[in-house]
Formats: sequence, C-alpha cells, structure tokens
Amino acid sequence: ATTKRVKLVLLGNPLPLADNPVRLAEELSMIDMVSGGRLVSGFVRGGGQEQLATGVNPAYNRERFEEAHDLVVKAWTRPGPFRWEGTHYQHRVVNPWAVPLQKPHPRVWIPGVLSKETIVWAAKKRYPYIALSTEIEATKKIWETYDRVAEETGYAGGPEYRGYLQRCHIAETEEKALENARQFMWMQGEFTGLAHPVWSSPSGYFSPSYRTAFVEYAVGRRSNPRGAAFEDQIRNQQIVAGTPKTVIPKLRRLLEETRPSIMGFWAADGFVSSEDTKTCIRLLGQEVLPALRDIGKELGLWSPFEANAPVSIDFAEPARPAGAVA
Repeated sequence: ATTKRVKLVLLGNPLPLADNPVRLAEELSMIDMVSGGRLVSGFVRGGGQEQLATGVNPAYNRERFEEAHDLVVKAWTRPGPFRWEGTHYQHRVVNPWAVPLQKPHPRVWIPGVLSKETIVWAAKKRYPYIALSTEIEATKKIWETYDRVAEETGYAGGPEYRGYLQRCHIAETEEKALENARQFMWMQGEFTGLAHPVWSSPSGYFSPSYRTAFVEYAVGRRSNPRGAAFEDQIRNQQIVAGTPKTVIPKLRRLLEETRPSIMGFWAADGFVSSEDTKTCIRLLGQEVLPALRDIGKELGLWSPFEANAPVSIDFAEPARPAGAVA
C-alpha cells in the first residue's frame, strides 16, 4: 500500500441495498486486512432513488439497514459456522473466510442528515454520528438528541461521538472559490433536476418525522427540508468557500459551536476542473487542515482514536489490529 497511517474511511456502504451482507462483511474484512487494520466502516441507508434503481422496496429500508448491520457485525465477531434466519436475510450457513484484522471489529461511523430515528439508533449503538453539511443550529439539535439517548443508554456523549462532513471549496481567490462552490448544487439537482421528488422520495422511504417536516413546509410552518438555495447555504455555512484566510475562521466557528472531533471535507462536485480540484486539495492539506488540528487541540476535541472510545455499546474496548499493544 502507498499509505501507512491514514485511516481508510468509507462513508458509507448503503446496507439496505446489500443482497448478501455476509459478502459485504468479507469484502470489508479484506480491506481491513490489506491496510493493516486501518478501515473505518460507514453504513448508510442510501437515497430513495437507489432503492428504486436496485429494486429494493423503500418501505423496508430501515428494517433491512438494521438487520444487515447486525449480520455484518456478527460475521465480523463470531466464528462460524452459524445460521441466520432473519426477516430479510436467510443464510443456512454463515462461515466467513475473511475476518477483520481489527478486534473486536473496525470502527463504525453513521452518516446522516437529520433523521431522528438514525440519530437515536447510532446513539444506542454508541457509534459516532456524522452530520452531513447540516446547519449549525440544526447540528446542535442533533447532538442534544444524541447526548440525551447516550445518557439514557449509560454513557456520556461528547466530541468523540460527533462528526461533520463539510462542503468546502478553497481556491486562490474568493471569486474562483465561489464559482466552483456553486457546483455543489449540481448534486442537489439545481442544474439537472436529477433529484425529482418521485424518484428521490419514493413512497414508504421517509420516516414519519421526516414526512411531518414536508407537511409543515407545505403549510408554511418551516423551511424546505430538501435544502436551501446556494446563497442561503453559503450564508448558513452548509457550504463554505473562499481562500484559506477566509475559510479557517468559518470552520473555527463550526468547531466552537458544534464541537465535532471528526471532520471530513467534500471538496468539489459537478463541473470543477482537475486543476482547480488539485488546488483545493493542496490548500486544504497545506494550510487549512494544520490550522484545524491546532484549533481542535485548543478546544479539546479528541477523536475516537485519541480518546480510546469503545468500538460500540456491545464491545467496551477500542478497535485495534490483532496483536497490537494498547
């Protein structure tokens, strides 16, 4: 491998689309083994359009997500052979031929937007929740929910269980950064209309709380849950764009107010040139990330690795490669 220390973070595999979770468990195990125990496995529910495209009933999305998760973790941690007779998956014999190098199993992170059900589930499992470019005030409410459930479950929430994925484009000039940052809207369908509601929000996919949000929007009682306009997302920092000098203070505000110890960057989307993408990555690596590490230390934002956080509610120890000394 060309890298030695960097974590391999997959955010993440859409579990409800997996026809064979045992095979997924084995594939992830191979990645962990080849990398020397550096895998972090993210699991997601997947978008509504992915359910239709792959022929999966959207109404069973959450059931399949939770059952596939349980089967993957069992395949990672329990020696075979064993039998699995679930609601959506049936295996007469589960006998994995590849298991992770990390014991008890690789860390699991759960990305999401604002689904209360997913936040509660992640907190009950003691998995870090990764907020995907949510507004700062909405992110604070996520942590309020997470920390409340954590306390009810028997542990204290904190920065080691908080993550944030920031849409962030950096360039040599403010003008170029804003021009390229506009391309983040491509994924949201502003230019192409690719996120048509019938396709992206099939019947049965959304939870009751999310459906309520759409009803409240329809009668003028809340903002559009599908997402704000570009200018609004720049204003509320769902999208951050600029030079390192202007971006770092904005990211500092995010760290100070929401206190995540895990930060990820969605640096480009749509029709951004290769040269501009490389410039963004270079400026992130050389100027922005070092500054954020210093800010994180100043604020006491210790990651799950630095805090030696348990891998989950079911396993009290942190994830380490087999044979590693604590």
